[in-house]
Amino acid sequence: MFENHFIKTLVSGRYVIRKPSDEAPYKLLVGFHGYGQLAEDELSLLQGITGNSDWMCCSIEALHPFYKEKGMVGANWMTNRNRELMIDENISYVNAVITELGDNHHLDGTLVYHGFSMGAAMAVRTALFGSHEPAAVMVLGGNIPPEHKELEKLKKAHIARGNTDRLYTRKEFERDKKRLEESGVPFDHCCFTGGHEANEKYLESAGVFLKQLT
Repeated sequence: MFENHFIKTLVSGRYVIRKPSDEAPYKLLVGFHGYGQLAEDELSLLQGITGNSDWMCCSIEALHPFYKEKGMVGANWMTNRNRELMIDENISYVNAVITELGDNHHLDGTLVYHGFSMGAAMAVRTALFGSHEPAAVMVLGGNIPPEHKELEKLKKAHIARGNTDRLYTRKEFERDKKRLEESGVPFDHCCFTGGHEANEKYLESAGVFLKQLT
């Protein structure tokens, strides 16, 4: 027999930003990357959204890096090991990033969370349980965590998938749309030709959604 213990420690997280060319204050779009990606991958996706040049884009990198094939480095938000503890620590991490952004930049208070694939769950959980209330949440290629029943704090939502995406299935997509309806959360949805990725139709749809928030 053994005793299982946990101890708090300090670990450095990393985030990357793109500041608008316009003068402050800025609206803030915070993104969470997919499994095995890095902050630059999500930032590239955020920057590609149509007409968002007046938003500050911030991509937060997961705290758990690992080696992929050919020595490439990726990062992972969590596994099912110590799951609840990892969720709490991830949300605290995101809270700290957004607080620092607010301290260092002139923001106008408009905050949107965007998550791709595994990052979709991070976007939703941060909206539901984080200390910074968003105006909306956007998820692409990843589901709304099924254990969360009350989704009202999402405020507004944009959900999307490619029609050949095998990781975020049509069944999951339709279930998430129904859950948003039942929670009374206004939402836009986009199903586009493609797989587990963004394409031009998605970027345009996401841009229209962001424009509605201004």
